[in-house]
Amino acid sequence: MDIDAACKIIETARGNGVLVATMGAMFAFDRLNAGQPRISSVPLMGGAASLGLGLALGAPSHKVIVVDGDASLLMQLGGLATVADQQPANLFHFVINNGSQFSGLSNLAIPAGASVDFAAMAAAAGYRTTFRFDSQEQFAAEAGKILAGKGPVFVELRVSPPPPMPGASVKIELPDQQFQRMGEEAKALSAWLKEHSGD
Repeated sequence: MDIDAACKIIETARGNGVLVATMGAMFAFDRLNAGQPRISSVPLMGGAASLGLGLALGAPSHKVIVVDGDASLLMQLGGLATVADQQPANLFHFVINNGSQFSGLSNLAIPAGASVDFAAMAAAAGYRTTFRFDSQEQFAAEAGKILAGKGPVFVELRVSPPPPMPGASVKIELPDQQFQRMGEEAKALSAWLKEHSGD
């Protein structure tokens, strides 16, 4: 399973769920033309779970689907405990685990990549349910049922990293553009939530 396949399965199953995506997942959802309700957690590295929690508590009638990165989550593992403490029934937290950071560029290995167990960490923190998938077919078969359940749910998706391209000219968003994007998406999401407040 690669990140595009994993995100396509999530996008197909999310319905009107609010999407919070970070890093590689953000670009994968761009390639899928994912629209509102949506906000990108970039450049808020490590903050996707906390951003998703705020949305889940503020809009309890809407599902909130966080698609995190392994390196990002490692930066703020405390987010797992904060989510578990609040027990939001409408929060579904996915992590793309490809064992690398700056994927597609240098593919630096994440710390403790061979031993870290994100699903076990989430379970120990107090998430209601946790899952782990490395099979695209199995994840596709279960995604709808997972999102029909009660949160907080944590799903670790083990995917292959893209091949590194050291020294290649790669178009990336500059920090100012990332802040502008997040701000624009926040306004659009706020408008969407107001329009769908009775849903």
